[in-house]
Amino acid sequence: MKNIVVDKLQRPLRDLRLSVTDRCNFRCRYCMPAEIFGPDYPFLPADKILSFAEMERLTAIFVALGVKKVRITGGEPLLRKDLPDLIARINKMDGVEDIAITTNGSMLKTHAHDLYQAGLKRVTVSLDSLDEERFRQLNGNRGKVKRVLEGIEAAAAAGLTVKINMVVQKGKNEQDILPMAKYFKEKHHILRFIEYMDVGNSNGWKMEEVVTKKDILDTIHANMPLKPINPNYVGEVATRYQYVDDGQEIGIISSVTDSFCANCSRARVSAEGKLYTCLFAANGFDLRALLQSSADDQVVKQKIYEVWNHRVDRYSDDRANHATRKKSKVEMSHIGG
Repeated sequence: MKNIVVDKLQRPLRDLRLSVTDRCNFRCRYCMPAEIFGPDYPFLPADKILSFAEMERLTAIFVALGVKKVRITGGEPLLRKDLPDLIARINKMDGVEDIAITTNGSMLKTHAHDLYQAGLKRVTVSLDSLDEERFRQLNGNRGKVKRVLEGIEAAAAAGLTVKINMVVQKGKNEQDILPMAKYFKEKHHILRFIEYMDVGNSNGWKMEEVVTKKDILDTIHANMPLKPINPNYVGEVATRYQYVDDGQEIGIISSVTDSFCANCSRARVSAEGKLYTCLFAANGFDLRALLQSSADDQVVKQKIYEVWNHRVDRYSDDRANHATRKKSKVEMSHIGG
């Protein structure tokens, strides 16, 4: 068996998104609306979640198949106790070129130093508004802007590269596009705007609530002129731009009006050990059962190879052709972004 695997569309396996928990302390409307993810929601019990030893073993197998970048996700990954220990384990692996996490930032101030010391390189913080009232409406009244901004600055001070992700929804926070752009331009942090996506089954997504890449660009460019710049690498999901006056960067992730399926190299493993080959997939392959059987690493590697080798996912392309309307999908909170 070859170590490097490609799928049916010749897309290599290069990125691993590893979820360490399905729980989150926020209830953002587009991800975990409170009326669905309430006090009685059946989150995974501790004995059903992969241990750090299992995550380390799986990550090493994925690296042997060509993975270069590992992103730790959730839920909210900083809810997972002793997360720096997992970061340190992954950081020691030959072949891992980059480790990052995606977080809501509410606990980042507390953990930033330990994460950096463990080997974390980058952090992406989700923040959808600088307005306290609007932010609390968006996150289910669970978090404060001030706390997230403190986390961002603590991460930068610790040595981490910080990016901020803003999901833009028409009628919710499109008025915050320009204030967010100005604020993070001044702070010299890269801000990325994300078109509101039809992730999962519970956010009530409607196309008319999408603020498009063009709309976002027009809003910013009219006030602070922009110019496009080249991607950092093949398969980068954000379209990159620079401000003409100072060269600061922003990006737009536009999987609704654009499709980047053609170069997608990301595999996702949920907290209970299921392998998903697309953010919008309906079903995952149970790797945890293999890990807890008598199967050795070569058997697990062969199975991952086979799953990826048969991959044909093209959800954003299919959406553009109106072929996804009734498709059931795994919740984004279960496998990260």
